[in-house]
Amino acid sequence: MRTTLKLLPVLMALASPAVLAAEADHAKGVAAPAAQQAPQPYKYKTPKLSRAQFDALLAHPDQLLVIDVRRPDELTKIGGFPAYLSIQSKELEQYLSYIPRDRSIVTVSNHAGRAGAAADLLAEKGFRVVGAVGAQNYEEEGGALTRIAPQPPRTAEAGKVSSGT
Repeated sequence: MRTTLKLLPVLMALASPAVLAAEADHAKGVAAPAAQQAPQPYKYKTPKLSRAQFDALLAHPDQLLVIDVRRPDELTKIGGFPAYLSIQSKELEQYLSYIPRDRSIVTVSNHAGRAGAAADLLAEKGFRVVGAVGAQNYEEEGGALTRIAPQPPRTAEAGKVSSGT
């Protein structure tokens, strides 16, 4: 018992830097290491597509509609595909009337979680959904994403038209 009590301050001193570092990372918004973050299992009816499956669909662009359900900041930070319809997942249901029904649909998110949910919703509404894909999964499997540089904000001066006099 006395040995345990003597070791307790030593153990606390050794653990303190790790705890403080974790608290600092949490305060800064830094994510925990990937080993500690278990990926969510894919639980949707719509199949999750591999890079090869998605590439095969992309070979026929006239028959395909890619709907990216990520936020604009995710698109610019992570990248996406060259042609897509961008509708954030939380707004998908209100824009159903704008989605063409004559094409096969693939939904996109970072790791296919939101894409799977969006695909299931579209399928329930009668759309021809063929799969969901994660942009980051696609890239991890060797696929190339298109990176879009965000436009700088327009200034008041840039918006003025010269009168020519």
